[in-house]
Amino acid sequence: MTQAKGYWQLTVRDKFSAAHALRHYQGKCENLHGHNFGVEICVRGDELSRPVEYVVDFGDLKRELKAVLSILDHQNLNELPEFLEMNPSSENLSRFIFRRLRPSMEKLKVSLVSVTVSESEKQSATYFEE
Repeated sequence: MTQAKGYWQLTVRDKFSAAHALRHYQGKCENLHGHNFGVEICVRGDELSRPVEYVVDFGDLKRELKAVLSILDHQNLNELPEFLEMNPSSENLSRFIFRRLRPSMEKLKVSLVSVTVSESEKQSATYFEE
């Protein structure tokens, strides 16, 4: 019997504040309003570095996430080039952050598993790629 290949999944969280309006919503969220968005990223690795024996430094993950969130923080998201036509919904924000983060995660030798964006503690959207 062969032993299953194991891996570790690491999670870091941060937040940013921004305003957005959801076009075509037909409700109060179609008006410009703000959120303190929560962001959670999960990465995966299957080896521990020597001599520390960790997958990746949490500080490196937080730094890379903060760099991407700085693009969004304290902005009217509808005015950013990426969201001039596409709605800045939690779904689209999670995909935007995922795709911006992926290259830096590859340089850190971990796989980006998911990005979750929450507008409040009661709801969130998570983006994955296969």
